[in-house]
Amino acid sequence: MRKTLLFAFILIQNVLFAQYSERNLSSENWQFKNSKEKNWLPAKIPGTVHLDLMNNKVIPDPFKDENEKKVQWVENEDWDYQTSFDISFKEFDYDHIDLVFNGLDTFSEIYLNGKLLKKTDNMFRTWEIPVKEYLKQGTNLLQVKFKSAVNEGKELAKKVPFTMPESPRSFVRKAQYQFGWDWGPRLVTAGIWKDVKLEFWRNAKIKSVQVQQKSLSDTQAEVSFNMNIFAEEEGEYFTWFNLNRGMHKFHLNKGQNTIILPYKIKDPKRWQPNGRGKPDVYTTKISLYKKGGRIIRDINVTYGLRDIELIQEKDEKGKSFYFKVNGNPLYIKGTNWIPADSFSPRITKEKYQKLIKAAKDANMNMIRIWGGGIYEDEEFYKACDENGILVWQDFMFAGSFYPADNEFLDNVKEEVKDQINRLQNHPSIALWCGNNEIDEAIVNWGYQKQFKYSKEDSLQVWKDYKKLFHDVIPNTMKENLAPDKNKYWPSSPSIGWGHKESLTEGDSHYWGVWWGEQPFKIYNEKVGRFMSEYGFQGMPTLATTKSMFSGVSDLDLQNPTIKAHEKHARGWEIISKYMERDYKIPTGFVKYNYVSQLLQARGMQIAIEAHRRAKPYNMGTLYWQLNDCWPVVSWSSIDYLGNWKAFHYQVKRSFEPVLISVAENNDAYEIYLISDVLKEIKADVKFELIDFDGKLLWKSHVIKNLKADVSENILSINKTDWAKFDVSKAVLKISSDNGETKFEKLFFPVRPKDLKLSKPNIIIKKISPTEIEVSTDVLAKDVYLIGDAHFSDNFFDLLPGTSKRITLSRSLEKVEVMSLFDTF
Repeated sequence: MRKTLLFAFILIQNVLFAQYSERNLSSENWQFKNSKEKNWLPAKIPGTVHLDLMNNKVIPDPFKDENEKKVQWVENEDWDYQTSFDISFKEFDYDHIDLVFNGLDTFSEIYLNGKLLKKTDNMFRTWEIPVKEYLKQGTNLLQVKFKSAVNEGKELAKKVPFTMPESPRSFVRKAQYQFGWDWGPRLVTAGIWKDVKLEFWRNAKIKSVQVQQKSLSDTQAEVSFNMNIFAEEEGEYFTWFNLNRGMHKFHLNKGQNTIILPYKIKDPKRWQPNGRGKPDVYTTKISLYKKGGRIIRDINVTYGLRDIELIQEKDEKGKSFYFKVNGNPLYIKGTNWIPADSFSPRITKEKYQKLIKAAKDANMNMIRIWGGGIYEDEEFYKACDENGILVWQDFMFAGSFYPADNEFLDNVKEEVKDQINRLQNHPSIALWCGNNEIDEAIVNWGYQKQFKYSKEDSLQVWKDYKKLFHDVIPNTMKENLAPDKNKYWPSSPSIGWGHKESLTEGDSHYWGVWWGEQPFKIYNEKVGRFMSEYGFQGMPTLATTKSMFSGVSDLDLQNPTIKAHEKHARGWEIISKYMERDYKIPTGFVKYNYVSQLLQARGMQIAIEAHRRAKPYNMGTLYWQLNDCWPVVSWSSIDYLGNWKAFHYQVKRSFEPVLISVAENNDAYEIYLISDVLKEIKADVKFELIDFDGKLLWKSHVIKNLKADVSENILSINKTDWAKFDVSKAVLKISSDNGETKFEKLFFPVRPKDLKLSKPNIIIKKISPTEIEVSTDVLAKDVYLIGDAHFSDNFFDLLPGTSKRITLSRSLEKVEVMSLFDTF
């Protein structure tokens, strides 16, 4: 009864004496200008200078035509932003007012009413400034003056006595991909790229809430809410939980305080990764009060209950590398993520949700956030939490050497703190990784020879590397992360792909295919313990290709715009070289586009299935890459406009929970049945060799009780068994339909260019506005449905005399169709 009366009193006091309030300044009327000029132009916050220049028609869209070259001058200029805003008497009456910038890109000076408040030098930090003494009732002027990150980086580079690779980007704490990559344009931005707000408060301020999982069983979870609170007034405080209407009373000293609030959850629901169950999450409302009933702050904390371990144990072949989630080893199926736009402020919540949903729909359970991009928006992690997608989180360092002077290290330390405090409670985050390919760059890439380093220079590079990635970052994590969340891996990969140990321990980036121009079949041999990068390029869809142009233009491989949207120096040459090996190179742009997608999908199918067959030696496969930051020819499976390439449809098939896969050697075809489910399955498997007209040539049959979560060879077909058949016009159909286990796999014994295809009569029948049926008289290889909609399946094979139902994301008047025969 006393608690109820007290709570009612608190509610009344809350209405009368609000102790905390926020005001978003992003929606004020912002302006910007080149610092050399006088005229101000309207700006949008959050944003970037490039977007503001585009909106004011000062520069063309760099994603179109060859405009990227025309906007390079922007990175060398300084830019000023400003806005005016009014402060009311009620707002000014608060004891404390903080100005909070959640993201400034990158070198800036912040002024309020002419007073310099702060200089910033890190895109990835939050800048919080007490401003009560500088504000006034009525109109206030806020200015942010940005310096060119390129010019500032060049000045910082002069402090190092030897040439650093990728200078000046490695000297500036901003998104590294902005300086150009082999899939992205050079667009070095500046601006207020995240929200800016004012926080008004009295008495105390909650700085962060860390959810620590102490224990977890089927019957009970023990957690603690570790609150970091800054108190202006010493005294008695208490919290109220919506979980159990329970109160915790405690004393706060003036200044920083850490308060640990324990809580027990009965019959907890675990957060499970995609394919293993529901990704259940909890949201707890915590209210902080001052003695006497004054509310300080309400805060909602969302978290999940799960156990994640990274297991590395020595064995007879090296050392394991796998994730155990909620007590069970989990085979990782996933991809690598780059920023979804070169101008990250315009990535919508809908785009984040759509891309993560596409990963889930393709049977993935992990995404690696690559270290050359950004720590992603809350919506990204929220989408991963909701869809059961684990996150391998790189810190933002990639493919270069980095300085390690005290100023740089202190800056990084604050960056790590900010990002950990922001992201630590997301149940999706499974691993924090120091960097992308820097260990390998130091050891393998020959920069020391290229830039003529002395022995002392080389030793200094390695010493700086160890200080940053083996000391500062992991120690900062240890100080700021709960023990159950503190899982760190210094560099991905741990060993470069030219060394044999890269396939026996740690994680591996294998680039013998593409960079090394090795044939796809080498993927069957180069299988490591955990494959965290590998890939092959394919063209984007026709719709995305057309978006490269500002007007109507002929689609041609020699078109300068098409060429400009391939950022790898030898990309076109490598694609054609591989295409010649496996396909007949078609004439005409549309057909070439189509075959390039098939080529990419074919190569990645070989890689993914080789990895999965090797389970449990191999326990993870993350291909490069899921998405694009602009319209481009790249390694992505989903293009910039969100369209699935042939590759993504193949990923969905190759990541099925139960997979049939065929490995060919000199004498036989080895058939593997692979299961990721945690129970034994019974499969009644039929094997039928069928010619392209539908005639049955050969058959076999296997009934298999497959143990849980294994890969097993269930049949070996000797090539002599098929010696009397012309396998260039035959397909092996492998299927099971016993109620419990259903699957179908089509395997072609020869390369696509050696198939003796007949022209199929493909008929498309409309079943409903958003459903069609596709049928054929003879084998139709790689059926490609073309239309302005998403198809539930595409780039599929269709057996003679069969049909397939396809759902569409929207109604189409007409669906065009193509098959591989059309390219012969």
